[in-house]
Amino acid sequence: MKRLLWQALRRRPYALVRLCLWSVLEAAPAFLIGHAVARAIEDGFAAGRPALGLVWLAALGCAWLVAAVAARQIILAVAAVAEPFRDDLLAHVVGGAMRRAARSVTARPDTAAVTRAGLQVELARDAFAAVITTVRGFAFTVVSVVLGLLTLAPQAAVLVLPPFVAGLGLFLVSLPALARRQRAFLMADELLAESMTGMAGGLRDIVACGAEDRVGAALAERVEAQASAARALARVTAARTIALAVGAWLPVVLLLTGTPWLLSGGMGAGVVVGALAYVTQSLAPALNGLVHGLGVSGVSLVATLRRIAASGLPALVPAPIPPVVLGSIPTTGSARSSEGSGAGPGRASEAPTGSVRLRGVTFAYGPHSEAVIDGLDLDIPEGDHLAVVGPSGAGKSTLAALVSGLLPPDAGDVRIGGVPAADVPPAARVLIPQEAYVFRGSPHENLTYLSDASPHQVEAAVTALGATGLLADMEPELDPGALSAGQRQLIALVRAYLAPARLVILDEATCHLDPAAEARVEAAFAERGGTLIVVAHRLTSATRARRILLMDAGQAMVGTHDELMRLSPTYADLAGHWQPEPVS
Repeated sequence: MKRLLWQALRRRPYALVRLCLWSVLEAAPAFLIGHAVARAIEDGFAAGRPALGLVWLAALGCAWLVAAVAARQIILAVAAVAEPFRDDLLAHVVGGAMRRAARSVTARPDTAAVTRAGLQVELARDAFAAVITTVRGFAFTVVSVVLGLLTLAPQAAVLVLPPFVAGLGLFLVSLPALARRQRAFLMADELLAESMTGMAGGLRDIVACGAEDRVGAALAERVEAQASAARALARVTAARTIALAVGAWLPVVLLLTGTPWLLSGGMGAGVVVGALAYVTQSLAPALNGLVHGLGVSGVSLVATLRRIAASGLPALVPAPIPPVVLGSIPTTGSARSSEGSGAGPGRASEAPTGSVRLRGVTFAYGPHSEAVIDGLDLDIPEGDHLAVVGPSGAGKSTLAALVSGLLPPDAGDVRIGGVPAADVPPAARVLIPQEAYVFRGSPHENLTYLSDASPHQVEAAVTALGATGLLADMEPELDPGALSAGQRQLIALVRAYLAPARLVILDEATCHLDPAAEARVEAAFAERGGTLIVVAHRLTSATRARRILLMDAGQAMVGTHDELMRLSPTYADLAGHWQPEPVS
């Protein structure tokens, strides 16, 4: 990480030179303020020549105007240095992830970790820019004040500079401890956030297992650890206040108490006021800026870089459609079709067919939770159209995640075209969850995200799924926040229709469409070819399917609509309570 920092500073020498030149102009008031105040008093107002005093003050005002212009240019120069650092750091993070992917093609990705690393890169860039700005401003201001004091009142420099150096040294000595405490606080905060997220996602299982007290106690420990780290950080942070008192305000006290000595040495009252102006208007603000800048941005930069360096990033594997895996209540059972499985030998590097085979599949959300799916056997041959129905919480979305390879089974085997589901290339299957993903970009970019479809193919898909009117009214650049849930679902469905995948899983992916639009979408996917699995939102989806998988507590059954109506009281009950919605 140090190499990246030095590389960022050396890569743009012209930007550094420009930064220094503009910093000289920005620091001009810091040098001029003491002289201007002293001369305005001594040679102007005290000497009965107010016009001359006003001239000196006007010169100081002009210096402030020049400094304001320089400050704008400094921001641009700092950005020219910080942005390449961000690019280098991001390349380092992503490159490391790609190398891990090359070494372990079967490793399951944790895209959330890559996302967190990307956010940390942005934090590091901002902190790096803040550190450059702070240190630069402090250095040029201190040099200007020292030169101003030595040329205006060398005796005053004896009273000002020693306590200033002592305060600066005290702060620099406390920085390592401050960095350690800041890192400990960040780690405790992150662990607390992870525990809160895990608790919120597993509430149903926690209640089902009666583990509320145990989970609450564990979470309370995380909260106390975070609070303890915050208190330790606050104690070390107090050293900054002491450093400011010694380095910024003790010089003022020494100047005031030493005024008789300065006056007896031939120094005028205006010069004493000018020396005070150097301390109060330039030196103290510069030290205050350094203390708060390095104490916050500098420590944050170090902690963030260490966190990036220490984090083991996973393999970076494309995940085009973010899944939604819903919690479920316990379900057991098995279902086996009389159709052939279509399974056969295959390798993960080959694109398998769309056949699906589950043998003895068991899955639970946690080691102490009751199984959501227990010992499930299921064959879905290539080209089948299967609807999955059942009461809420029966494990339908969990099954979709298992088939798509997004969840590994606790026991048993899930294969797509004879290949373990986790090893199947992403292009071989598509899962569309209930909450469709649309990104900011053109409609064409959103629709062809998973394929290289030609404009003619895109137009045919849009027509087949009934999305012509929707896309005709869209802006050249989509704003996901401005789209309705139904519009986002249509875009994701067209995207999946264009994908080369032989297996398509629709997990309540049409729940925001009206019944007529839903029927058209499912008919288009059925005619598209390949294998279609529909987690049904409406029972009409089941009646359109070739076969239906009923999932219910304690059993799973496969059959047609008529067979299940005759053989399954649960299915008959579902059909009896469901009333078809009017189709316009």
